[in-house]
Amino acid sequence: MTHEGKGGVVIGDDGTILWNGPLTLLPRNFQGLATDDYGDNIVMAGFIDAHIHFPQLRMLAAPGKDLLDWLTRFTFPEEARYSDFDYAKANAKTFLQSLFANGTTAAMAFCSVHKACADALFGEAQSRGMALVTGKTMMDRNALPEVHDDATTGAKDSEALYQTWHGKGRLRYAISPRFAITSTEAQLKVSGELLKSYPDALMQTHLSESPGEIAWIKSLFPNDRDYTAVYERFGLVNDHGVFAHGVHLSESECQRLHEAGATIAHCPTSNNFLGSGLMSMKHLGKSERPVSVALATDVGGGTTYSMLATLGEAYKVQMLTGYKPTALELFWIATRGNAERLRLDHEIGALETGKYADIVVLDQRATPVLAARQELSQSLEDMLFALMILGDDRAIRATYVAGEKVHDRLSA
Repeated sequence: MTHEGKGGVVIGDDGTILWNGPLTLLPRNFQGLATDDYGDNIVMAGFIDAHIHFPQLRMLAAPGKDLLDWLTRFTFPEEARYSDFDYAKANAKTFLQSLFANGTTAAMAFCSVHKACADALFGEAQSRGMALVTGKTMMDRNALPEVHDDATTGAKDSEALYQTWHGKGRLRYAISPRFAITSTEAQLKVSGELLKSYPDALMQTHLSESPGEIAWIKSLFPNDRDYTAVYERFGLVNDHGVFAHGVHLSESECQRLHEAGATIAHCPTSNNFLGSGLMSMKHLGKSERPVSVALATDVGGGTTYSMLATLGEAYKVQMLTGYKPTALELFWIATRGNAERLRLDHEIGALETGKYADIVVLDQRATPVLAARQELSQSLEDMLFALMILGDDRAIRATYVAGEKVHDRLSA
């Protein structure tokens, strides 16, 4: 603990950060504490995944002609299995460990339509002291009967889950109508009523992902001016709303999302895999009406749990749309930025005194290719850029949630 240039983080018994800074300035009362020493590896705030589907755990690389074909052939049959609490609980353990192994310490996740699925995921996250935002999916049409609810039972189950889990430990509830294609107007109406009744809850859904989806929305809601207007009509567009994808948003939609303070979750590996299109941060970020952007894996439409790989894919997509983000910008979005968009920045997103010690340790030389590349790095930007382009779960040396080590690559 005496090497020049090294930093440290002191974690209290309650899992929060008591101090951080250069080790040369470590207060005397913290000297002599038990230490995890990671040498010159990068210690930073854990990644936050702003959009992921828990019941799609097994579905990475499931083929589909497009989004709607993929949902019908693979997603809905798989999600039907999550009516069984024991099945959901067993998979929740695997799901959370997959996040930790990739340096993700917090997430906003969809469950299946079944209350048991949400109960299982909430319970497993609670037992690990994890910050998790999730909710029971609501959908009452255009899917298999096994994954349908109805407006009344969907609202009743959502309220029960909110009362049981919201604010328990580090858990938050998200009202979760899947998307307007799979919810009747009656269900969208009760979703808006729930959001109004529980103003500290979040709301998650999907918006403007693919051309086929948008065309179907137009046929289902012919009197609404566009896709965003459907959600606006039911009170779902506000600063608590996280809308996955936003690939094909019009100028008018961006203006209204900006005014509402809503968030678009960019899911580049999913959009590329399903051929949905290229979401443009340049378009969303126009200075006169910027729309807030989060970053997410969208497993299992997304093809990896790795936020490092997701950042790399986001960089490539943005380059194709005429914008060149820096590594520092993308890492910021995946940590503090996502924390802000999920209304969790008071407790996570940065290594700051008083925040929870949700930490990832990045090994910038985890593979021979990375080690060779890092010999050329001249700055932190260079090192982070190499990690997001070449890194994967092998670059995650260790992960901590509320100060407890939940993953160690050398002992995994």
